[in-house]
Amino acid sequence: MKTNLSNLMSILVEEERKFSSYAYELREHAYNTSTQELDGTVNIIEDYKDTFTKEFKEYKETQKKITKIKSIIYEKNNSYKLPDGRTIQEALVDNTNLRKMKNLYNFLLSQRSIKKRITEVNNSYFESKTINYDIDKIEKEYEELEKKIQDTDFEISKLNSIEFEIDL
Repeated sequence: MKTNLSNLMSILVEEERKFSSYAYELREHAYNTSTQELDGTVNIIEDYKDTFTKEFKEYKETQKKITKIKSIIYEKNNSYKLPDGRTIQEALVDNTNLRKMKNLYNFLLSQRSIKKRITEVNNSYFESKTINYDIDKIEKEYEELEKKIQDTDFEISKLNSIEFEIDL
């Protein structure tokens, strides 16, 4: 089968959804229900033995397929390189950390110096809190972070579209 990383990740999401669904169904079909009359006659109300066996087999096959897909994705993420020399995996980790930094920068950019009047029984004064960093510098660095994240995401998406042959 010819595919790319983007398509493979979509297949993975679908297989993981099926895996969860099978687990739920297996819990539902783990028991058969029957009644037993006092004379010993057994009446089967719900017989899930065949259903359970079939679903359990599919559950295990799906797990193997998920493992295979993930190993292919990890192998490709660690072998495909961006123009700057980083692997996709390195770039993903970098972008995760850059997004965390961006959140902090966003918080810092929302802060303002404040001055408030404090009145006590015998005393009144102003308490001032002033920002101790250069907001223009933080804003410039924030924009650089944003551009770096976008550029890396774009390069990753280009690599994710490279086609390769696999056997699922």
